Amino acid sequence: MQTSDKTARQLYAEIKADPNRPRFGFGAKAILVNVDLQKAYTRTDLFATAYETDPGQLEYVNALTNRFRSLAWPVVWTHVAYLESGEDCGIWGTRTNTPDSLQNIKHGSLRSEFDDRLDIDRKRDVIYCKKMPSAFFETQLQSLCVWHHVDTVVLTGGSTSGCIRATAVDSLSRGYRTIVPEECVADKHESVHFANLMDLALKYADVLPVEEVLAWLRGLEPAA
Repeated sequence: MQTSDKTARQLYAEIKADPNRPRFGFGAKAILVNVDLQKAYTRTDLFATAYETDPGQLEYVNALTNRFRSLAWPVVWTHVAYLESGEDCGIWGTRTNTPDSLQNIKHGSLRSEFDDRLDIDRKRDVIYCKKMPSAFFETQLQSLCVWHHVDTVVLTGGSTSGCIRATAVDSLSRGYRTIVPEECVADKHESVHFANLMDLALKYADVLPVEEVLAWLRGLEPAA
């Protein structure tokens, strides 16, 4: 095992600055998967479980969302919410049982609601309630990707070390080019955030500036 006195942020910066770092690249058609941008994780003024990394995160997500819609490409929003019993959280919910615990994000609660700053089109966009970290796990996301003939998955949301990482690994495992716009994902602490961005960039995804992703999207024309 290699050792280092550098922080996770410094190690990630080195990876990002390497001009020879290979990429998976953009494909022909993408799906945008916005993971768990709900108040439990975005409203730092309300909930101890919330976090913010880039203050412009939700604005960037909205910009991506609007561009995907203009291309007639699919937009997905996921959130987590559980039964009053919490039994649908499974073993994941057994470690703690406090008002802040995962299994206590109940259906219809404020914690389960999407952030009001998000531009969600409930008639056009696809919304999934997921129970586990990956947006692919026991949802219809894979079928949606097949239906739309996508070869690229763009991920936003949180947390970087949890649901983003899990979804990215599942995305790659299913054969999709996976893109993580850096400013569009967040985590509770910078160490785990940057450590996971580094690992994603090395193994599972292209971690790119959001402006580079937007520039790619702006250079495309809607399908006839």
